[in-house]
Amino acid sequence: MTTTFDIRHFIDGAWVEGSGDQLIDVNPSRPDDIVGEGPGASDADVDRAYAAARAAFDGWRRTPARSRAAILLRAADIIEAHRDEWGRELAREEGKTLVEAIAETGHAANILRFHAQEVERQSGGLFESPSPGERILVIRRPVGVIGAITPFNFPISIPAWKLAPALVWGNTVVWKPATFVPVLAMRFAEALEQAGLPHGVLNLVNGTAAVGEAIVAHPEVDAVTFTGSTKVGRIIAAQLAARGIPFQGELGGKNAALVLEDADLDVAVEQVALGAFRAAGQKCTATSRVIVHEAVADEFLRRLAIRTAQMVVGDAQDEKVEVGPVVDAGARDRVAAALVRARSSAKAVVAPEPYSDGALAEGYFLPPSIFELDEEDPGELWTEELFGPVVGVRRVSSTADGIALVNDSEYGLSTAVFTTGLAAALTAIEDIRVGVVHVNSASAGADLHVPFGGSGSSALGPKEQGAAAREFFTETATVYLRG
Repeated sequence: MTTTFDIRHFIDGAWVEGSGDQLIDVNPSRPDDIVGEGPGASDADVDRAYAAARAAFDGWRRTPARSRAAILLRAADIIEAHRDEWGRELAREEGKTLVEAIAETGHAANILRFHAQEVERQSGGLFESPSPGERILVIRRPVGVIGAITPFNFPISIPAWKLAPALVWGNTVVWKPATFVPVLAMRFAEALEQAGLPHGVLNLVNGTAAVGEAIVAHPEVDAVTFTGSTKVGRIIAAQLAARGIPFQGELGGKNAALVLEDADLDVAVEQVALGAFRAAGQKCTATSRVIVHEAVADEFLRRLAIRTAQMVVGDAQDEKVEVGPVVDAGARDRVAAALVRARSSAKAVVAPEPYSDGALAEGYFLPPSIFELDEEDPGELWTEELFGPVVGVRRVSSTADGIALVNDSEYGLSTAVFTTGLAAALTAIEDIRVGVVHVNSASAGADLHVPFGGSGSSALGPKEQGAAAREFFTETATVYLRG
């Protein structure tokens, strides 16, 4: 028997019922399974969250950094202890396969540990002054109250990589997760609560887009960090810019894999398939465009078609499943409509019909699909971020042409390049205009200790993760000091 969770909010150190619209959280593998339900947050709840965060800020920023870090370390241990249990809940709630869900939960614990250690490193500096008897210090201090808005597709690791540096550097937070994943958000807040986080330092408000709008518009917000679509991110950025409030946005992607003529095709096929179809293509770094040299295109596509057809689609909680559902009926119907259009304008490499009966038809499932695109008019599979298990393919006759097609996008987040030649790899690294380049590995993937983010329509503001994270969550002050 499955549990239906009561959706609650964590405000000023207490778990409270919201006073907003009713939320219903369903299992995308089996939509008749209600994962959670309860009232969402209202504007009044957001007001209370900001009041708590503002009241807690002064005491939290004055708490020694090592003491703040100790709380993150305890929370990491709590998450690690519940990794399998919460990973199963993640698979049920969001639709990510069980293997990925458990791995993500463990990754969130490691993110907390990394940022807990970061505050032990040098964070300021001493400079010489041209004036006698004077020294110049550069110090870092927290920004203040952070508004955080996180997406559904990494429901515990993306909150970790935003909230961990925000908290450890002395900020307080008002956080809205995606509507689809309130349970994992409550689990994350629960870990921090049990670890001893003081009241008001973290405030969780579940709800619809209106809650996010209230977070952004609130007069008490000092900075906003957001992961989501480019369209929404730009709207938020414009609103904040008019008020002089900093914004950090990790936005959309239309990521390419470039398969050169000297590529190891076994490696390329497996990594492209994983990059494209894991998490049902619902990653900002997912491979959705493939550019392949004409000398190996036929063989590459033959092998990729076989690998794609072999992928096991099904309930995300089944350990044998490789591709779970998309997150809701709206996402399924939107991508399915794009597949219908693609069948009339592109050459199908692998394009099964939509599921029409059984569990796959009842859930929000889409068959992994590959289309070879028209060179004159490649269409939406080339330009639009569909966020589903769909790949568009184009052929090129040279490395230079391949790099040009990689760059043929408004987005610039991630790229995978497959080659056994050092010179080709170095050329690609130099000329491809994205924030993350993978050589002989999938485009989807980001390690916690290095900067993450893109260019163009994929990002606004400072990058995330690694030491780069402190750039957004702290501000510097230059101090001229005389004895």
